[in-house]
This record gives sequence, structure tokens and C-alpha cells, in this order.
Amino acid sequence: MGAAFAKGLTFKMGQTHVHKYLKPLLGRIERGEIDPSFVITHRYALSDTAEVYKRFATEQDECVKVVLKP
Repeated sequence: MGAAFAKGLTFKMGQTHVHKYLKPLLGRIERGEIDPSFVITHRYALSDTAEVYKRFATEQDECVKVVLKP
């Protein structure tokens, strides 16, 4: 990082407000107002991470959101 700053490079970063929305979102899920399963398109074992990343990067099998299980 120091070398990048020494060259005068500019970094632009963003943040999501996960903490702001997490508690209300979990409450809506618990009350049955939202079904989060529509977002998760694939479930894989953690050991399959390399293959899953390729599927996600190339959007194979309409891969949108993956849950990795340890």
C-alpha cells in the first residue's frame, strides 16, 4: 500500500450499511414477511470453493448467491 501512495494513486472505496439494516431484516425474516431463500441459488461445501467461484464468475447455472457450508 505504501508504494501505491508514494506513486500518487487514488483509491475509491465504498461501504454498505449492513449493520444498519441487518437487525430489521432479520426481524422481517423471523416474522415470515420475507423469504430469503429466493436469493440463494446454490449451496456447496467449503471444500468446493474454487469450482464455485468459477461458476459464480461466469454465471453458470444462473449462479447468483452461494452459501458455503464448512
